[in-house]
Amino acid sequence: MQVLSPSWYYAATALICGAVALSIGSSWTTAATIGVGLVGIGTMLGVSPAITAGAVISGAYLGDKLSPLSETTILTAQMVGVETTEHIKRQAWTSLPAFGLAFIVFLLLGFTASVSDVVDTASELAELSSLFNITPWNLLPLLLLGILCARKVPASIALITSALFAGVLAAFLQPGVVAVFTGESNPFMAGLKGTWTAMATGFVKESGIEDIDRLLSRGGMDSMLLTLWLIMGAVTFGTLLEKFGLISRLITPLLSWAKTTGKLHLAVFISAFGLNVVAGDQYIALVLPARLYKVEFAKRGLAPTNLSRLTADSGTVTSALVPWNSCGAFMSATLGVSTLLYLPFALFNIFSPLLSVLYGFTGFKIEKIGPAATENKSGEEQ
Repeated sequence: MQVLSPSWYYAATALICGAVALSIGSSWTTAATIGVGLVGIGTMLGVSPAITAGAVISGAYLGDKLSPLSETTILTAQMVGVETTEHIKRQAWTSLPAFGLAFIVFLLLGFTASVSDVVDTASELAELSSLFNITPWNLLPLLLLGILCARKVPASIALITSALFAGVLAAFLQPGVVAVFTGESNPFMAGLKGTWTAMATGFVKESGIEDIDRLLSRGGMDSMLLTLWLIMGAVTFGTLLEKFGLISRLITPLLSWAKTTGKLHLAVFISAFGLNVVAGDQYIALVLPARLYKVEFAKRGLAPTNLSRLTADSGTVTSALVPWNSCGAFMSATLGVSTLLYLPFALFNIFSPLLSVLYGFTGFKIEKIGPAATENKSGEEQ
């Protein structure tokens, strides 16, 4: 709040969210924590909430795609059959240029905005300082997470370990806040109980200033029940579409039409984005195209990393652009900005799939392999 200025606020928001999402591997968690704070601070500074939300989502999905902790990144690599590190390297060729373009646009939007740079935030900063002990020691859990990732500890174990460590650390670094909603005097028990309570209810001691309370008390998991029901319904619906063979009937005409590599890339994009629209969940939009197009890519001598990059660009990233998709609904509910309002400003989510399809037509960074192994009459690979 002391450093950020409206003139570069959008670009800084995208960078901050990108760094956070890269470190924790979750676009949802990034948006629900630092993203909420940045949208709230942006409101205090007088910048556009829609553009700020678009910047939050752009950064969050950049970090999500490039993080070895991301469940969508790991899932995509596993579905296509490539190493997660190789998948991330290939994704960088579309993700980084797309984010670079988005960053430039955010800078231009910030410098052309007619907003006063003089905003009084002294009272908000004073209240934050009275509630929390803001110190570099608070970054120790993030450091631990980085060390565990560097040592290639499984993502689930690394995240759980860091979260528990953060909870215990909070009992020592933030004793006043933790004591408010745990009632525990023992630091270890206070840390564990405080971590669970904060996640479940999102409760934080009221400060008396509306903006601060709104920033710090979002309802936790309890406020996300409607979104969770939407996710369950979307996954169920998508599974029925697959089991009844409706997805295959839609894909077959696209494969017949996609005679060139460029058209094949466009067909994958249409399939993934279409599933985000029809099925309403990013996991379906990732898994089904990866499974359905895997054989076709092998037949045409295209490396599986091409497909993993393309499905991530087309399935993961575009999910936040659909209002009734689980991701679009989550981002809208969490950031307090409707999907259609932030959609034009979720620039990374627009540029990334466009670049991926463009690479297919131009052949840029399209890796080739030998033709797929054929089968002899006995059904064994030659």
